[in-house]
Amino acid sequence: MHTLRKLALASSAFVALATGAYAQQTVVWWDFLAGGDGVRMKALIDQFNEEHQGEIQIEGTTLEWGTPFYTKLQTSSAIGEGPDIATYHLSRIPLAVDSGTLSEITDEDMAGAGISDDDFTQAAVAAAKVDDVRYAVPFDQHGLILFYNKEMLGEAGMLDDNGLPTGLDGMENFEAALAQFTADGKYGLSMPTGDRYRAVYSFFGQQGGTMFDEAAGGFFPTDEDLAKLTTATETMKRWVDNGWTPAQIESPAALALFTSGQAAFFIMGNWEVPTFTDLAAKGEIFEWGAVELPVLFDTKAAWSDSHAFVIPANAGKEADPEKRAAVMQVIAWMDQNSLDWAGAGHIPAFNAVRESEEFKTMKPQSDYAGFADTAVFDPRTILAGPATPLGDAWSNYINPATTGEIEPADAAMQMRDDLNSQL
Repeated sequence: MHTLRKLALASSAFVALATGAYAQQTVVWWDFLAGGDGVRMKALIDQFNEEHQGEIQIEGTTLEWGTPFYTKLQTSSAIGEGPDIATYHLSRIPLAVDSGTLSEITDEDMAGAGISDDDFTQAAVAAAKVDDVRYAVPFDQHGLILFYNKEMLGEAGMLDDNGLPTGLDGMENFEAALAQFTADGKYGLSMPTGDRYRAVYSFFGQQGGTMFDEAAGGFFPTDEDLAKLTTATETMKRWVDNGWTPAQIESPAALALFTSGQAAFFIMGNWEVPTFTDLAAKGEIFEWGAVELPVLFDTKAAWSDSHAFVIPANAGKEADPEKRAAVMQVIAWMDQNSLDWAGAGHIPAFNAVRESEEFKTMKPQSDYAGFADTAVFDPRTILAGPATPLGDAWSNYINPATTGEIEPADAAMQMRDDLNSQL
């Protein structure tokens, strides 16, 4: 029997003993997961309910991603009508805590479900806390990775015996590769214009930049940090200016440019893995792979966020220890069974799954799983996370700077001043 299966069954047995004396618990669940993510999560919920009949049953609802989801959860929690459990992005935890939306998840809560911080990647554990208080349990890490055309790189002699790229680390090496593949109407790199900020933030992290330090003055607290943001932005602008990547390109076109064999590399989030997997199953794409971003500056780093589980505070609602235990068991089970979730391209935050033999054979996921340990999350501020002022600032200043609409140095200063004015 597989190790992960043994773990899941042991967990189920533990809960049966712990909850057997009580009536079945119904756990009300909200998520924002659509598309392939939604299909996979629905399958996990169905599996959980099948394995826990007569004990715990999840009653799931999917709401609209982004501002609508977070607004509804905040207002519902404020009047005690929120769900028992919800999905959340770790980057938004500071804002949620500031608004009083979330309940603390204690060490006792974790221990009761048979899990602890030691079971998860430390980058995600840190992102789940505010002032050392835990408000979420990580489920995955998703981040920026490098997709590549194995046929093009193979012809150029840039693959090792395992089919992985070689010689891409270092700015000089990577830019030489971009230049080499930009010929005959093809590009070295495809990446949507609107997502370039994630690469810029990754390169900022590779320089060891500090984006936010409340005690030191807020966003980009030193001139050195501002210079690092400028340098990271200039890097992407240089790639545009040299014609190695299109200046303006929307997500569907950027995806098509790569999948049609017109670009050697594609920088995007790991959530695109199912897209390529599906195309490969239909025989509609070349042989491809995905690895961590190359190290172009001082250290390995890549933009990252995490899907996580939270427990709404639900103001005025009477505490129910049995419901709380059931919710924690749902969380533990989901993490222990997250191998199927990894099929969506995400990296399991739960160490036992990520380090399992089953995951190691999962390609290309295991080829880029290392970014889980060197992830650069959004800074710990109420302005960070999806559908927040930080995202607006990236779009208003940095993305346009990569196409020459704003000078990179000016864009960096304007972004800093805009964000600091909102603190």
